[in-house]
Amino acid sequence: MPAFVTKPAPDFSVTAVVNEEFKPVKLADYKGKYVVLFFYPLDFTFVCPTEIIAFSDKIDEFKKRGVEVLGCSIDSHFSHLAWIQKPRAEGGLGGLKYPLLADIKKDISRDYGVLLDDGIALRGTFLIDKAGILRHALINDLPLGRNIDETIRMIDALQYFEQHGEVCPANWKPGALTIDTKNAGKYFKAANA
Repeated sequence: MPAFVTKPAPDFSVTAVVNEEFKPVKLADYKGKYVVLFFYPLDFTFVCPTEIIAFSDKIDEFKKRGVEVLGCSIDSHFSHLAWIQKPRAEGGLGGLKYPLLADIKKDISRDYGVLLDDGIALRGTFLIDKAGILRHALINDLPLGRNIDETIRMIDALQYFEQHGEVCPANWKPGALTIDTKNAGKYFKAANA
């Protein structure tokens, strides 16, 4: 079954670059943890390194929320390693603080609905909860870079809901009003006062 919010996230098993080493990675290895799985089109391109680096630079924000980050493209693990080892000033990633998955068979990209007819992946971002359920999906076209802070905001909203049972309205950020579905009027009165 393809990826669908509210359903189990499609499992996978591939080779990844983890701390500049080749290692097998399975989604099942992350059961019991939150996971952000993101897809990008290709190694050694233009918008992709800005996103990959932005995820790496914010890894502490993900870790403090108990979230593992996994990047994925259709490139080989050899290509990933070469790009990771290339300095940022030369268009490389200059190191990376999370695994890059090598989806050379394109099965993961296909299962998550981001594979284009020409064989590369769109910019998909997927939030998977501790039970392995897909809770959020966002897919951007190739020229549109994603907002990493928005990914973190979605994690905060999911975790707030899980802890408090209250839902998070548009543009919600931690500390802002939430909605108790048993007394939604309280929110609307306060928000419109």
